[in-house]
Amino acid sequence: MSVPLAPLVPRGTVLGDEVYTRLGEAILDGSLAPGERLRDHDLAEWLGVSRTPVREALQRLERVGLVEVSPHRYTRVSVPNSKAEADTLEFVAYLMGNAARMATVHGSDEQLDGAIAELDAVIAASRADDYAELMRASGPFFALLTKATGNVAILRFMREAEVAIRRNLATWRPIIECPIGRTSAYEEFRDALVQRDGARAEALLRELHGLT
Repeated sequence: MSVPLAPLVPRGTVLGDEVYTRLGEAILDGSLAPGERLRDHDLAEWLGVSRTPVREALQRLERVGLVEVSPHRYTRVSVPNSKAEADTLEFVAYLMGNAARMATVHGSDEQLDGAIAELDAVIAASRADDYAELMRASGPFFALLTKATGNVAILRFMREAEVAIRRNLATWRPIIECPIGRTSAYEEFRDALVQRDGARAEALLRELHGLT
């Protein structure tokens, strides 16, 4: 890393969570590059914290696959690979299909309306065949959809794994290449959410991601 990380300014949340988020974002933006060695004392000095929250953050990042540890040898940023990317896409597609079904059952009208408003941005990006915007707009939509489930287990998992999911899906491209057919599928999915038809919403979302 050519430039040390900027000191962390506590925001009133748990310090370990802040360090985890900061290191995760540094891996995502390339400040901490794939294969780079990570030394807890250097990271602690750069962030202006003790080594304890740094060590805890590195352990959490190892659990989600962003860091590799070989005892007494090295701790380093993991290198993305096609297996992890494909497995993450499959897992997330199934998980979000379940979330769509659960959100139609447990979500309030306000929560579903908020998610659908974000889905409209996804549909617009699909219609424009803008892959980068489609990926960007999908994040806020799925975040609100997940929140609408009200399921504590899913919310906790997503909070911990979000950074790894974002990294592994960075090269994602739509399964349905034709913007007309893809946009039509998204619009059907939107209708299913509006009608609170969870089974149909789940099936359509999985179809959009190639899981028939």
